Amino acid sequence: MIDQRAVVDSAAEIADDVHVGPFSVIGPNVVIGPGTRVGPHVVINGPTRIGAENRIHQFASIGDVPQDKKYRGEDSALEIGDGNVIREYVSINRGTGAGGGVTRLGNHNWIMASAHIAHDCQVGNDTTFANGASLAGHVSVEDHATLGGYTLVHQFCVIGAYVFSAFGSVISKDIPPYMTVSGNPARARSLNKEGLKRHGFSEDELKHLQQAYRVLYRSENSPEKILDQLREQSASDIHLQVLVSFLEQHRRGIIR
Repeated sequence: MIDQRAVVDSAAEIADDVHVGPFSVIGPNVVIGPGTRVGPHVVINGPTRIGAENRIHQFASIGDVPQDKKYRGEDSALEIGDGNVIREYVSINRGTGAGGGVTRLGNHNWIMASAHIAHDCQVGNDTTFANGASLAGHVSVEDHATLGGYTLVHQFCVIGAYVFSAFGSVISKDIPPYMTVSGNPARARSLNKEGLKRHGFSEDELKHLQQAYRVLYRSENSPEKILDQLREQSASDIHLQVLVSFLEQHRRGIIR
């Protein structure tokens, strides 16, 4: 399963059925789970743990040292879950000691060509990064978010669940769940209604979220009163509870 032209360190732990293409280089302290396919010309450095059934295409760089001038060689790692597709020229860096030490990519994510996931980022499950989408360090991306092509995200931002960013968006603040944003700087444009429909949200759920969007982005009340109103509306709606929880915890201010 390992092409004879690949270079695989003897200290790497690779499941028996893993495919490794020609001219790929896999270093020590790399663990690769069953069913994963590594294309040609891929470089994987450790400590990196990669789960099962992933597809890593040619010229990807996985688990290299963080692009952080404060990094001084301290122990850090990259953890990748199961079922991810990582396309050509994607780069995913390990964490830093000051940032928690671990970069994480969850399960069933689709990371398209030339995307970048920087040190200490935390990416959930079922996300999509279109071509050239890039995260600076310490960014969190929650489940089912979609970043359009060449979206750029500033360090420490949080991208909520089911968010959609249009191509070329420049994001410098947190984005609450369920929203669509676009522009430079990015601004909230609407509820991500089409994306939510594709994920099976009911008409009633969409109606409640649309009402919450109007409260959050169209009300002239103070932020405190807006949050109180959303708390009242969320009493029997789990999706609104997710929105309220996000707003209570956001760190950088939200995109308006």
